[in-house]
Amino acid sequence: MNADESSAALRAIWGSAAPAWGTHAEYVDTRGAEVAQAMIAAASLKEGDCVLELACGPGGVGIAAAPIVGHDGAVVLSDFVPEMTAIAAERAAAAGLPNVTTREVDIERIDYPDEAFDVVLCREGLMLVSDPLSAAREALRILRPPGRAVFTVWGPRDRNPWLGALFDAITAQLGVPVPPPGLPGPFSLEADGALGDLLESAGFADVSVVEIPTPMHARSLDEWWSVVPSLAGPVAQLLASLPAEVSASIRTRAEEAMADFASSDGYELPGVSYLGVGTR
Repeated sequence: MNADESSAALRAIWGSAAPAWGTHAEYVDTRGAEVAQAMIAAASLKEGDCVLELACGPGGVGIAAAPIVGHDGAVVLSDFVPEMTAIAAERAAAAGLPNVTTREVDIERIDYPDEAFDVVLCREGLMLVSDPLSAAREALRILRPPGRAVFTVWGPRDRNPWLGALFDAITAQLGVPVPPPGLPGPFSLEADGALGDLLESAGFADVSVVEIPTPMHARSLDEWWSVVPSLAGPVAQLLASLPAEVSASIRTRAEEAMADFASSDGYELPGVSYLGVGTR
């Protein structure tokens, strides 16, 4: 795919996945609470800051930041599909946050002038774009010195079996790679040092990267199957297109792969994220 084709495909994929993200928004926030807290701490937020959350999905990180920056500050929840920003806007309104607005923004071509924000936050979005270096450079451009950007991405696939088991099961059943060629995937920045190198290449100063445990507890295979595939963008679209018996076979393969993580009350699935921070 060329850049325009890839962008159009990603918009379609994540637009179709948005309803599931709305349904499971509270779950996403609960599971991602430790990551969100670490991001906010790394951002050194203060009263009056102007914050942009990129690839916000249901907006959990920006919504958590809003009370900290207060009435004199502002938070923009942005995503490149309007279906996601609509969910984020509804959640911010329900939380009674007048300092929060939403906007459709392409992370690779951010439609804001230079030095427009004090802080940029992006949870699990940088690894899902076609050109993460361009996205990081754009985040740097819109920061006013000494602004800070905080990104998180998923760590190595073999240390995230809560999702890797699903990908492996699909590949084993269908004989196709996940994600498909030409589309970025959740483990595109899994290599040791990849996130830090990317931020330094984009021009950020004082770059640091830390590892955050992100385990997943699922009370049953049914619970895991109802949440993880539906949030997985391209995978959700693929599974929806398959005959029921093929999807059932994929589920069985995933269950077999997850057997080592079974516990007395479901599954205890390991997970790890990388948090990277840089300043302008």
